[in-house]
Amino acid sequence: MGTVRDVRRLPKAHLHLHFTGSMRPGTLLELADKYGVHLPDALSGGEPPKLRATDERGWFRFQRLYDMARSCLREPEDIQRLVRETAEEDVRDGSRWLEIQVDPTSYAPRLGGLIPALEIILDAVDRARRDTGLDMRVLVAANRMKHPLDARTLARLAVRYRDRGIVGFGLSNDERRGFARDFDRAFAIARDGGLLAAPHGGELSGPSSVRDCLDDLRAARVGHGVRAAEDPRLLGRLAERGVTCEVCPASNVALGVYEKPEDVPLRVLWDAGVPMALGADDPLLFGSRLAAQYELARDAHGFTDAELAELARQSVRGSAAPPEVRDAVLADIDAWLAADG
Repeated sequence: MGTVRDVRRLPKAHLHLHFTGSMRPGTLLELADKYGVHLPDALSGGEPPKLRATDERGWFRFQRLYDMARSCLREPEDIQRLVRETAEEDVRDGSRWLEIQVDPTSYAPRLGGLIPALEIILDAVDRARRDTGLDMRVLVAANRMKHPLDARTLARLAVRYRDRGIVGFGLSNDERRGFARDFDRAFAIARDGGLLAAPHGGELSGPSSVRDCLDDLRAARVGHGVRAAEDPRLLGRLAERGVTCEVCPASNVALGVYEKPEDVPLRVLWDAGVPMALGADDPLLFGSRLAAQYELARDAHGFTDAELAELARQSVRGSAAPPEVRDAVLADIDAWLAADG
């Protein structure tokens, strides 16, 4: 066996990370104490919960835990702390470009409204970028459980603030609910405004939800997308179009999409030529950050260092990073692979 290199030193892009879910567990405990929020055992430390979100009860429990954690973010300084610490964690894991995903409407009630909330978040990202050196941008995500008109409002707002670091537009929450096509106008607004389309699909629902992302929303990336492995023709479409799937292995197992890490179809997507960007999704709830996803690919699926380097390249190519940033990170990936372990 060849040299095994430290995946934390492998330069990479992180394209699937949710805002509240990026919080450090210790920070959540401190904020909960600050605001007198009583946290359930699943958020109070110890082993990450097994949420089994493939059934209604499990998804409800996941949403309840996420909402409770989000309720502890009440002041601009809380937002600033979360973003700074998230950037620090990503830097530690070798991330060179981070696109953090947020629905600002979820934070608006406590931060003075939708526009103030978005500006507080963008200010925090600017500050974290300066303080940590991490190239960090924002992907605004609509909630598919809300009315499509809300998504259009968010898309217009995201385009309006594009010069402040917003690079993409997404659609999150349970893809088993509603239809992707109901949000086609919002995604058209975002695409016409120069934003990358990156809706969720192919996690809790099967291949059809990935097809809907391609056909109805003209996705350039798909959040998760792993269930495309069940449809060889769909895999061929993704590969031919170069649509990157933001695969989050630890999340898939924690939510019960797959029983164990070895079941996540990384090799199926890889062998079909589908570009992938490994992501941590919600480390607060799933217990592992970015580098751990690469460790999982190595340990559970036998990815060699050369293959891990190619996964990192795919994450960079699938990002919204400008050409000069891409070129620099790609060169450093080559240097990681060329160096001794």
